[in-house]
Amino acid sequence: MVDILGTWLLSILDGQRRYAHIAGLRGDEVAPEILGMGKIVSDESLRRALSALAPGLPKRCDEAQRAACLAQVMKSAIWMDTALSESTREALSTAWILDADTSVKLLYGRQIGAEIGYNPRKPGRPSHTLHTYWISNVRLVLDVEVQNGKSHTPKHSLPRLRQLIEGLAPEKRPTLVRGDNAFGNEGVMAEMEEIDQRYLFKLRQTAGIRRLIERKWQQNQWQNVGQGFYAVEDELRLAGWSRARRVVVLRRQVKGNLAAEVNSDAQQRTLHFVDHSDKIKLWEHTVLVTNADYSLEAFGQLYRDRADCENGFDELKNQWGWGGYTTHDLERCNLSARAVALIYNWWSWYVRLAHPRTHLEAITSRPMLLSGVARLTRHAGQSRLLLTLAHEAGNQIKVMISNIRNGLDSILANAPQLSKMERWPTLVRYIVNKIIAARSENPPVLNSPTFHLASSSG
Repeated sequence: MVDILGTWLLSILDGQRRYAHIAGLRGDEVAPEILGMGKIVSDESLRRALSALAPGLPKRCDEAQRAACLAQVMKSAIWMDTALSESTREALSTAWILDADTSVKLLYGRQIGAEIGYNPRKPGRPSHTLHTYWISNVRLVLDVEVQNGKSHTPKHSLPRLRQLIEGLAPEKRPTLVRGDNAFGNEGVMAEMEEIDQRYLFKLRQTAGIRRLIERKWQQNQWQNVGQGFYAVEDELRLAGWSRARRVVVLRRQVKGNLAAEVNSDAQQRTLHFVDHSDKIKLWEHTVLVTNADYSLEAFGQLYRDRADCENGFDELKNQWGWGGYTTHDLERCNLSARAVALIYNWWSWYVRLAHPRTHLEAITSRPMLLSGVARLTRHAGQSRLLLTLAHEAGNQIKVMISNIRNGLDSILANAPQLSKMERWPTLVRYIVNKIIAARSENPPVLNSPTFHLASSSG
């Protein structure tokens, strides 16, 4: 099992997307020995082992076989739940925000769950849906689940979202749950209110919302909330809502050259550039709904920070393995997606130990910290790893490796009595303290949730 899990780890860490790419690791003799492995197994061996960990239901099976398969899938899910929880637990000791969102994973075969659903990039292409729950600011994955391509609406995210929140101790629950306009509906808001969870969701600009914007525009009560945004609030109860709720309208002026496309009767498209003077101002509006009591100035920054989880999707799908590791059954696809999220979390902590000031994406951090020629030598009962850097930023990499060594030496020197299992949370607390020390000097917005961890952008 060590060889199986070690091969899986090295494949994901290397940025591979297909099981067949594991053949590119077969010549590495140093990494397996460091991990205590005997060898790197083949891609077929890995797929067979994962099918034993998360077996799919056969087409024809009796009740005993069905119960055994479901029991093994549940056992693997609990195992992965525990690992993901341990990788994020220390990040929940400070004020944090939970971002919920979904993304589309394109498929090119006949996999179980490959359905034609919402797919903005390639309409008509079957897909799976990744329901993801993020720890904002440090950009860690709290959990992810793979569902069929038609299960893209928030009602399919809501059961797991509520389970995650209720499974946390009261002091570790998020200060806020954020989501896009798909989450701004009665079902999601009512359940968040039922468990006494504060939220911030975007609303679709329906007829009722447009009337609200027009009414607020005429009253001219806008307040400057920074970075070109103006805000005003009100209490609103739309049709279908069970109660009136606090809404915040944000607007900012549209800048840059504008163009309008016009289709004539002859079906010849023409482009008209719109020139406007300073007397004419064009605004774009965003409407948020919340049950939080933060000041109006806080919501501009909270809404802007919400966009960071889109960067996380881009990183995990294009730089890690969320776009791949696809098998015919949905169970192994789900297990692989959660394994990628787990190793992504581990790597994020590792890179933050090396560079605590900002989050470095894998496209930058992996070439710096993984690319090199290593030689393992032994003498007098000691093993020594000699690394030759091939990256041009050699001096910066040496500083980062020095930070990593200082962190590990600090844990070993100050907590020698701890067991191996207890050293991990101690190391993460050390990293969190380094992040806090290196955080931006910009003060938090008045009456906004205080985020003690440094921003992940950068």
